[in-house]
Amino acid sequence: MVPNYIMIGGFLGAGKSTSVLRLAEYLSAHGRRAGLITNDQGVGLVDTEMVRWSGFAVEEISGGCFCCRFDSLLEAAANLARESAPDVFIAEPVGSCTDLVSSVTYPLRQIYGDTFRVAPLSVLVDPFRAMQIAGIEGAGCFSSKVEYIYLKQLEEAHAIVINKRDLLTTEQLDRLSSALRARFPKMQRLFTVSARTGDGLDEWFDWITNNEQPGGDAMELDYALYAEGEALLGWLNATARLQSPVKFDGAQVMRFIAREIHSNLVEAGYEVAHLKMAFTRAGAAGEIGVLNLVRNDFEVELGASNLEPLTSGLLTINIRAEAPPEWLEEVTVRALERRAQTYESLSIELERLERFRPGKPEPTHRIESYAGAQA
Repeated sequence: MVPNYIMIGGFLGAGKSTSVLRLAEYLSAHGRRAGLITNDQGVGLVDTEMVRWSGFAVEEISGGCFCCRFDSLLEAAANLARESAPDVFIAEPVGSCTDLVSSVTYPLRQIYGDTFRVAPLSVLVDPFRAMQIAGIEGAGCFSSKVEYIYLKQLEEAHAIVINKRDLLTTEQLDRLSSALRARFPKMQRLFTVSARTGDGLDEWFDWITNNEQPGGDAMELDYALYAEGEALLGWLNATARLQSPVKFDGAQVMRFIAREIHSNLVEAGYEVAHLKMAFTRAGAAGEIGVLNLVRNDFEVELGASNLEPLTSGLLTINIRAEAPPEWLEEVTVRALERRAQTYESLSIELERLERFRPGKPEPTHRIESYAGAQA
């Protein structure tokens, strides 16, 4: 049986990682094996830590998006096939990436059609960010070039998935749904879900696992403008080792550091796209705490956590923001230092830090049109 290839896209902070894990759990409950492929411009992903903690097979592709690392995507799938023989490959692309149909799924179908059965492309949205950009509620905080990428992601979606519906009023959900249908009439389906609570997921998952991506023409995309939009985003990935002779609360440490970074972003007028942290106990792979911040006007949120008080652990930090990467490094290092200073027995050693702006996207393949079977 040819395995399914399911890609779940969406802008930074939309809830892709939680949705991907929910889909893997759904497949497992239906007797199918999932292999997950995470993707980032850099290395050291909180997402990868989350997947490993959940017990699913995972491969991480770093150093570029799927479209620019197409051969690595195939290699990751081959590695998963050897190790766990999944029935379904679930791929989560970089949150600032678009043009996935013409540069990833059409090439998969045209060149490797006997290897994968490709599902329709789903694109998740954070409803509050979407309402800002659509002019429904609140003011948009990203520049027009970053918003260009956001809107292009939605334009190519076969299904737009409004996530976090549990946080919306009925009126907000109706207004956003109507706006998305009007602006993106070519989409096949619109789903409303809550990846956190599980509401609405079964209908969406049933659809993407039982349908094949249709053919058609690729959307038009200004690659120069796309590259300029990506280059406005600052990327930071860091890992730090924490130790103390007395037990401390890892979740409280994450909250302190995240709020320090958040307050600096707000004060400087830089918009965060996504701030993620994962804290794992040293030598105990099954214990983890995960923290998220997805907008400047949002609160720091502690997600999955089963951490008990501990004396040592590894903190992974991922920041994506419309801010200079050098500035992100400065405020991150300062936040770590302040936490150590205000907790006298705590030692924080920064083991690795990389910060950069994404380079110009240069797809390995770009297929303008594919006449595959209709779903």
